[in-house]
Amino acid sequence: MSGRVKVVRIYLSEVDKVNHHNLMHEIVRRLQDEHKVHGVTVFRGIVGFGGHGQVHAADLLRLRADLPLVVEFFDDPETVEEALQWISKLVRPRHIIVWDAEGR
Repeated sequence: MSGRVKVVRIYLSEVDKVNHHNLMHEIVRRLQDEHKVHGVTVFRGIVGFGGHGQVHAADLLRLRADLPLVVEFFDDPETVEEALQWISKLVRPRHIIVWDAEGR
């Protein structure tokens, strides 16, 4: 894909849910099945904190993992805007970052 694209980063937690389903899996599934975006990658962080200041980290002593996740995808601006209409309803405010880029 060459030309103008939009890149999106969505900041989540491993435990985020929507309708009793894992939110990350739901976002990836819909981006692939409904929007046919050109690329999606999910990154798992080893440590992170948000506005509340609570640190989430990989720790062998903790039984429950609540690590940060970043879902990143890109496509033409129209496809991205269409996908963001429903993603914005599922993700906490200010947890979606969008920027213009050029595909080469």
